[in-house]
Amino acid sequence: MKKLMVFLLSAVLLLASCKSWNRTQKGAAIGAGSGAAAGAVIGRASGNTKLGAIIGATVGGATGAVIGRKMDKQAEEMKKKVPDAKVERVGEGIVVEFNNNILFGFDSYELSAAAKSNLNQLATILKDYPDTDIEIQGHTDSKGSDSYNLNLSNQRANSVRNYLASMQIARSRMNTVGYGESAPEYDNSTEEGRSQNRRVEFLITANEKMKKEAEAEN
Repeated sequence: MKKLMVFLLSAVLLLASCKSWNRTQKGAAIGAGSGAAAGAVIGRASGNTKLGAIIGATVGGATGAVIGRKMDKQAEEMKKKVPDAKVERVGEGIVVEFNNNILFGFDSYELSAAAKSNLNQLATILKDYPDTDIEIQGHTDSKGSDSYNLNLSNQRANSVRNYLASMQIARSRMNTVGYGESAPEYDNSTEEGRSQNRRVEFLITANEKMKKEAEAEN
């Protein structure tokens, strides 16, 4: 417990104090002691599911800096080729966010034609960078019951995974998580905020092969 508390405090201080650093430096600075369990704790405690998942996959140190450079290149390509997506570099990973209005109709988990077009573009890049793991997170706004929203978020995340699998993205690279309305990033008291909370996010992190190659390169 002491070690965990020290890590959590260190992570908070790090994230608060390194605003001027670039993303590769931030990735290198987060220690290798993070681990999936600590990442999950941070994600729940902060309400930031993206941060938690990426910290859980962090290597840290100079090896993490090598991974960060590889992720920089991939993220820039995504920004150019998938214009409807919000692409953000976080630590040693990439977060790709699609508003549900782009992917799904109201109260539906059937992918729209525009959704398939966007996912086709994303799949092309994912194929070019096969040494990554992909977590697909489904989120909803606060309207409706908790159980209904949780089920819908899981269905939407699974729809995206199934479509990417049909585009030859290996299922072994992908896992899905539905959060329902439990992890809002925007204001659910406004229509605009609710619309933004209805989203699907992709968390892209290094797999074991990339980590080993980055360590060897380092």
